[in-house]
Amino acid sequence: MFVFKSSKIDPSQDQELLQQYQESVDLQVLGDLYQRHAEMVYYVCLRYLQDRELSKDAVMNIFEELIHKVNKQEIKDFPRWLYVLSKNHCLMYLRSQKNKSQISLDEFVKFPGDLHPYEQPDQKEEQLTAMEGCLDRLPEKQQQSVRLFFLEEKCYKEISESTGYSLNEVKSYIQNGKRNLKICMEAWNERQ
Repeated sequence: MFVFKSSKIDPSQDQELLQQYQESVDLQVLGDLYQRHAEMVYYVCLRYLQDRELSKDAVMNIFEELIHKVNKQEIKDFPRWLYVLSKNHCLMYLRSQKNKSQISLDEFVKFPGDLHPYEQPDQKEEQLTAMEGCLDRLPEKQQQSVRLFFLEEKCYKEISESTGYSLNEVKSYIQNGKRNLKICMEAWNERQ
């Protein structure tokens, strides 16, 4: 757990610790650097998430993000970079929570409404299996983008960074993949 300290922070020491971590990849060094700014990260998260416990969890999650992101970017002003990373983390979390209520399996699958109540779970299981089969039939780039967006709840930017596709390509793959998945599922439903 990170302890929040409010002390005057020397920016040159930040750069020194950052450089030391980039050379050694020693998590203790990164932890020391992060600890210097954990209080700021917490208050950024609290501002966006409006929940103390979620904000504490976010502080830990952001540290885990740092491990993967700090060596992939040129960081000239660590506190400012960390502030933006923290803000984006919170916005992505809020977006994923919003999407959980908006994106559902029903968007792809039409479940028959006239089934006997005891038959519904089996039917849903069959349709989930069919959807997985339809997903496997998508072209690779569409399949990968759809899985990352809907199942792993990644944003366009994260998908772009992890796959190397441009943002426009990611949007296109998701849109086309979603359409092709829906067509495949409709064909499956007609065969039933």
